[in-house]
Amino acid sequence: MANTLFDKIWDAHVVQLVEDGPTQLYIDRLYCHEVTSPQAFEGLRARGIKCFRPENIYCMPDHNTPTHDQDKPIEDPVSKTQVDTLAKNAADFGLTHFGMMHPKNGIIHVVGPERGLSLPGMTIVCGDSHTSTHGAMGAVAFGIGTSEVEMVLASQCILQQKPKSMRITINGTLGKGVTAKDLALYIMSKMSTSGATGYFVEYAGTAVQCLSMEGRLTLCNLSIEMGARGGFVAPDETTFAYIRGREYAPKGEDWDKAVAYWKTLQSGPDAIFDREISFEAADIEPMVTYGTNPGMGMGITQRIPDVTEIPEASRASYQKSLNYMGFSAGDGLIGKPVDYVFCGSCTNGRIEDFRAFASIVKGRKKADRVTCWLVPGSWMVAEQIKAEGLDRIFEEAGFTVRQPGCSACLAMNDDKIPSGKLSVSTSNRNFEGRQGPGARTVLASPLVAAAAAVTGVITDPRTLM
Repeated sequence: MANTLFDKIWDAHVVQLVEDGPTQLYIDRLYCHEVTSPQAFEGLRARGIKCFRPENIYCMPDHNTPTHDQDKPIEDPVSKTQVDTLAKNAADFGLTHFGMMHPKNGIIHVVGPERGLSLPGMTIVCGDSHTSTHGAMGAVAFGIGTSEVEMVLASQCILQQKPKSMRITINGTLGKGVTAKDLALYIMSKMSTSGATGYFVEYAGTAVQCLSMEGRLTLCNLSIEMGARGGFVAPDETTFAYIRGREYAPKGEDWDKAVAYWKTLQSGPDAIFDREISFEAADIEPMVTYGTNPGMGMGITQRIPDVTEIPEASRASYQKSLNYMGFSAGDGLIGKPVDYVFCGSCTNGRIEDFRAFASIVKGRKKADRVTCWLVPGSWMVAEQIKAEGLDRIFEEAGFTVRQPGCSACLAMNDDKIPSGKLSVSTSNRNFEGRQGPGARTVLASPLVAAAAAVTGVITDPRTLM
């Protein structure tokens, strides 16, 4: 029996099997941001030890960085302390640090792939749940806790129970206006936010193979939102073409050797997964969420399910969620007035996402009622926006491109949605208060977000394409 790809990568990184315990797993790349690393570094100081392999560790702030005036001191004292502490820790322990205004700064899960730091066959961890993003490169990538960050800093290893394996196959061709974000939201709407708990997911099928790397990064980013430990796509020619020539990618003979190895990173034709699930791309339309978890999603032309369609044990929380959002069972979301639109985050902050947004707003004007934040996921993306002239399209339509950061994905910086306001967001979570205390969030693709930005209401983007 051939191994799954997950087995191949995992088994190649096992340092020691602990009897009746976790596996000691070697980690190729550790990313550190400012929120989950301070206590880990303090733990090293308390023990008087250094980082074991500092060349494998990269640090950058993203959660707390403002998206304007980054050349000035951060005004919020908590954010400033966290960002400054990361800079000091990186300096003290001899680690690579891409600080604010550094040309390589941005959201860690955007910078890693675009710089060629995240590569096929790697094990990658970060103190952030959306580390699953890097799985799009054909890597085993997952989020870890602060105590585990300390463990990797000290030993370049981690103790982990091996997850089960799942393959989700999506065959067919995605329809007009349907993006990787819609694909992910559709899967979550069918599987719920706990449907993949305890599994590492391999995404497969013709619909996945046809996704760009940016699309695969979006899909893998959202794996955690259905409970998975991580998600990945087997590397192929699309992967190799994306990596080739990037700053930290192998060069020359090393490139040829790397590609030869990467081509072996496939699940065997007779590999057996612990669970197999299949969907058809033709069943998916542009998606929106209507509740307070990412699994509460539906096609944009559909209506919110009645409470009688919900399992009895979940009905109270379901109704609570609708009450928070100000929606009712049977409602359609098309035509609902929108206050804020956010395009960005580690889910949809890449150049392809801003191309999609621009394709809708070109020749149109931002709706007066809407406040819109366009936030590139990195300085590289910001430069691409300028180089392609997208910034001029945005300016002519009444939009402004902000500076890189996590921004309105979460309420840890200045970009907060006011209480009661409705936001259409390309980010990854719509929990109560996620974008600000009392904020109401509809998750959607950049196309749906752009359509809302120019019409002032939730709009099927296919009507504007």
